[in-house]
Amino acid sequence: MTDRPWLFRTYAGHSTAKASNALYRGNLAKGQTGLSVAFDLPTQTGYDSDHELAQGEVGKVGVPICHLGDMRMLFADIPLDQMNTSMTINATAPWLLSLYIAVAQEQGADISALQGTVQNDIIKEYLSRGTYICPPAPSLRMITDIAAYTREFLPKWNPMNVCSYHLQEAGATPEEELAFALATATAVLDDLKGKVPDAHFPQMVGRISFFVNAGIRFVTELCKMRAFVALWDEICQTRYGVADAKYRRFRYGVQVNSLGLTEQQPENNVYRILIEMLAVTLSKNARARAVQLPAWNEALGLPRPWDQQWSLRMQQILAYETDLLEFEDLFDGNPAIDRKVQALMDGARAELATIDSMGGAVEAIAYMKGRLVESNAARIRGIETGATTVVGVNKWESAEPSPLTAGDDAIMVSDPAAEADQLDRLAHWKAARDPQAVQAALDALRQAALDGSNIMPPSIAAAKAGVTTGEWSDVVRAVFGQYRAPTGVSAAPSNHIEDLDDIRARVDAVSKTLGRRLKFLVGKPGLDGHSNGAEQIATRARDCGMDIAYQGIRLTPDELVQAARDEDAHIIGLSILSGSHIPLIESFMLKLHAADLGHIPVIAGGIIPDDDRQRLKKMGVSRVYTPKDFRLNEIMNDIVSLADRSGASVL
Repeated sequence: MTDRPWLFRTYAGHSTAKASNALYRGNLAKGQTGLSVAFDLPTQTGYDSDHELAQGEVGKVGVPICHLGDMRMLFADIPLDQMNTSMTINATAPWLLSLYIAVAQEQGADISALQGTVQNDIIKEYLSRGTYICPPAPSLRMITDIAAYTREFLPKWNPMNVCSYHLQEAGATPEEELAFALATATAVLDDLKGKVPDAHFPQMVGRISFFVNAGIRFVTELCKMRAFVALWDEICQTRYGVADAKYRRFRYGVQVNSLGLTEQQPENNVYRILIEMLAVTLSKNARARAVQLPAWNEALGLPRPWDQQWSLRMQQILAYETDLLEFEDLFDGNPAIDRKVQALMDGARAELATIDSMGGAVEAIAYMKGRLVESNAARIRGIETGATTVVGVNKWESAEPSPLTAGDDAIMVSDPAAEADQLDRLAHWKAARDPQAVQAALDALRQAALDGSNIMPPSIAAAKAGVTTGEWSDVVRAVFGQYRAPTGVSAAPSNHIEDLDDIRARVDAVSKTLGRRLKFLVGKPGLDGHSNGAEQIATRARDCGMDIAYQGIRLTPDELVQAARDEDAHIIGLSILSGSHIPLIESFMLKLHAADLGHIPVIAGGIIPDDDRQRLKKMGVSRVYTPKDFRLNEIMNDIVSLADRSGASVL
């Protein structure tokens, strides 16, 4: 019997709700069968577009959604009761789902027919992505509030999408990706037990879905997916007593690996994306039910509609032109596959036992974060030393100029007027509301948060009353508090310093000249939570003998300038991967000079086009690094040289 194709999705959203709606309708017309919404960082972290922390971030990595009007515009002329929508949203998931339900009701839809997913996985936000708001306990409570609500009113909706995607992006080994994701799922289900009737609990287990990553090690990734299927079935039976096999199915969507997309020879990324897609589609018994593929040029900047179309066509050709869907599983009974699957399961079980011994995923957050930082360091060392080959990066580096990257339109550029348009519409929305209705809705929301009632009904009422994302989140912050996750960067050097003797000697010599240990401040201004690069720079600097200061993510330029003063830093490194490097670094540099600290050299890293590199240098930035600068020891030598020169000039 021929298998049905998976859902074809493209992760998309940018600039404004109107522009994103046009992109969605265009992609659907090209044969996309589901939507996958990318929200901008202010929306993900619970700030309105006019908040201080949102400056420069509006519409950069996704679409800004501040209120019901934005959500209405985002899905204009798209019947939600006929759509399967995935929303990559976590901390503000109750709010964005409430806005979605409110729009569906405006369209006249029966909300019980709505199909889709809110990612709603806060634990991986603490570990790898950084768009969290509240501490673990209330965050877990809001996750299970959504689950309980959807069971009653949206029975086809997936209330949580356990996301191991960013775990692999943060360096997780296959065993860690398996274990950390499964531990997160059990933490949520354990909390959900008391919120739904016992008779309905197996059905809720069946509504938990997963969102995974598929890397370039094709066979290992295929086996990882088969291991996921077997381990989830085992957990559902033994831990939760789920008897019905259909509720034990490992239901997952996938975006293949973006971490491995290279700035060098980016045309090679097309082959990487294709091979990685095969890992999650070839094995029928472990086949993804939804696939979204990155564009080949995402390491360079924002992909154009044509680039997204290219990735969509890749899926369609595999599903409709080949005979893949006509066969049973191609790998059942293969001894090599069976051995690898068993080895991955054994490794994952060992990690799960460690996490369980700590009390579960919530209590093991610091442990898991530390493991990810260590594993990512090992991955980077492999590329640096050549033990891991990356074509066009550390081997076969010479290449012909690519016609695909030539010209001014090789990547899409964010509309500079989009933020102003969003702010103008937000101001009009706030002015046109009934303030008494807004206040009453916020009071009801606050009461539900305080007394333990399900957060969803008052959130939906607040959406209809005109409450904004920032206002909803301010209530959540006030009642539940805010949280700063562990950085995973320990003060003690690692066990891998054997190849750092020369740099350590240079650090010692410069420190002697400076009169104290070379102090390196690593900072992440703005809302960007992609901290992997900053963590690796900080840990390598630590291993080279520098005194590091790294406070984690989401700091304002003012806070970083104050940190530079308090830490008496010799060098400052700023990491921004959201595309907001120009406004954030410009603000920081102005404030640094105003504080009479302009003598401190500043280096910057991120996905930074050449034109922006020149602009940053004109602002006074000493060095600019992009993903192609993967040899961390070269960056360390640059830091020592800058400290040496600046130290000599100010002593």
